[in-house]
Amino acid sequence: TLLNLYLYITMTAAVFLTLNSMKATKLSTLMTAWTKAPALSATLLLTMLSLAGLPPLTGFLPKWLIIQELTKQNMAATATMISLLSLLSLFFYLRLAYCATVTLPPHTTNHMKQWHVNCPTNTSVAILTITSIMLLPISPMISTII
Repeated sequence: TLLNLYLYITMTAAVFLTLNSMKATKLSTLMTAWTKAPALSATLLLTMLSLAGLPPLTGFLPKWLIIQELTKQNMAATATMISLLSLLSLFFYLRLAYCATVTLPPHTTNHMKQWHVNCPTNTSVAILTITSIMLLPISPMISTII
């Protein structure tokens, strides 16, 4: 339970700090964030996919452990219900990720994308994002070192 709580706090903190640094308060401002900060939008996409619990990312670990424990306890119906209900959260996070990275509002002016944003870098956003995305994929390497 504590692992699930810690990972969820880490991932949501990374998402909220990223949205705060992009100053995105509505979906319409989130749609225009790709042209202003594409690297931040790409990391937001990966963090959203991690929150959705897709397998190669960190958010998959708590879901897998919970479903595995429920099946060990002969609670297959509950595990199936949780798996089906997690599809709702997957839909929500995929919708936000789609709005943040793929959609652009219609505009008539042509301008180049800015690949460097003139704002100070926020190290807490970087550390939390890397932790929330890469903790599960690098865990076998960490366990072999220790």
